[in-house]
Amino acid sequence: MALISLEDLEGLDDEQLDDDITDNPEPMDEEEGGRLLSHWQAVASAHQVSVPAEMTGPIQEMTRNSTQREPLPFANISCHEKMGEVLFEERVYPAGHWACVTRGEKLYEQSISMAFMKLMRFICKENSAGRFLGMTVPVISNVHMLDDGTSFEKDVETAFYLPAEFQSNPPQSSDSDVTIVYREPIRVFARTFFGTTNEETVSRQIHLLWEILGLRDDLRSDRYIVAAYENPGVPRRRNEIWFIRRDL
Repeated sequence: MALISLEDLEGLDDEQLDDDITDNPEPMDEEEGGRLLSHWQAVASAHQVSVPAEMTGPIQEMTRNSTQREPLPFANISCHEKMGEVLFEERVYPAGHWACVTRGEKLYEQSISMAFMKLMRFICKENSAGRFLGMTVPVISNVHMLDDGTSFEKDVETAFYLPAEFQSNPPQSSDSDVTIVYREPIRVFARTFFGTTNEETVSRQIHLLWEILGLRDDLRSDRYIVAAYENPGVPRRRNEIWFIRRDL
């Protein structure tokens, strides 16, 4: 199937895409499904990632249910502003079960893309519950730093918090690469940014937040979290960089 160009992608109205597809409860016909797959393939090709045709079903399922995303619960501790601009927020996220995939591709964005496709298949019926599980946002990626403090380790873990319905009895994946992990609460400093996420853009956000905060011993500098609130097909998606406090 031919891919649409990046110029076509930049001109694609995502709200129109939602109107055409997500508001329609009926199964998509071949043309609609093909258009949606091409949209994802075009986005992925910019990062040297291939989206196979077998992802058509999960992409359609996730798109139809895109308005039914459960927000990850948290307690807002403080909000820090300067001249009306939010610089960062301090939050506590609860303990709970996460579905996790670790990939070690050549590029950071390849790792998170490949991991997210596995998570999509898990959400869309490739699980012991045999049903669509529902989605929570944000999807997070755990980034570990090399000893130089500036470069990323190759392995990146991408994860999403299981919906409340499944927290007490988590479904298991039919893919051994998808693991269910129970995590303790974490306290983070979160700063919002927009656009694509790759090693360059994430590194820039890490540097910016350190400039705002200054040197602090209560924050980890060996590990950071990137939180994505929208799917990779959104050109200017909302993200956050999270700095992790060493204690609650």
